[in-house]
Amino acid sequence: MPTEQTLIQRWQAGDERAAEALYQQHYKRVFRLAYGLLGDAAEAEEAAQDALTYALINIGRYESRLSQFSTWLHTITVSRCRDRQRKRRLATFSLTRWLGWGKEPAAPTANPEGRLVAKETQNAIWTAVQNLSPPLREAIVLRHWGGAAGDGHTYREIADIVGCPIGTAQSRVRLAYQQLSQRLAASELALLAEENWS
Repeated sequence: MPTEQTLIQRWQAGDERAAEALYQQHYKRVFRLAYGLLGDAAEAEEAAQDALTYALINIGRYESRLSQFSTWLHTITVSRCRDRQRKRRLATFSLTRWLGWGKEPAAPTANPEGRLVAKETQNAIWTAVQNLSPPLREAIVLRHWGGAAGDGHTYREIADIVGCPIGTAQSRVRLAYQQLSQRLAASELALLAEENWS
């Protein structure tokens, strides 16, 4: 299987199969990021398609010496999501639905009461995340769910994606945790920090 850099070079040389391979390789992660920011599957699908299409059409603008392709692509995705957020008020949705997108179903909890508690915990976390200001929500979503394996971005990558200094990215994540700690029980906050929801 060709490397990402090989696919980029082949697409820059006009190989349409390389463009299709890049699209397929990145769609799921871009969709997941857009879904985390927008909270609506249809809008996230449109934002993901828009971001990927823009990136592939403008592949000549990508410079590997400045960032990884996924960082550049996530920057475009965040920008497209911001555009959509300006057009509407962000809706809330179930964290379990977002986390389960494209994944195997989770193992059932031993009893109905345990499942109910787990669902309530996930909903409480997701509601708290959705109530953060857009810059803090972007930072926390990118930190926990935006990376290549769903394991989150580094502070440097967050700074590059949202277009701010690294100190600002760190500050936004810290402020998001502070605000979440005021809204969530200690066990819920620990679950957010420890599991990264991957």
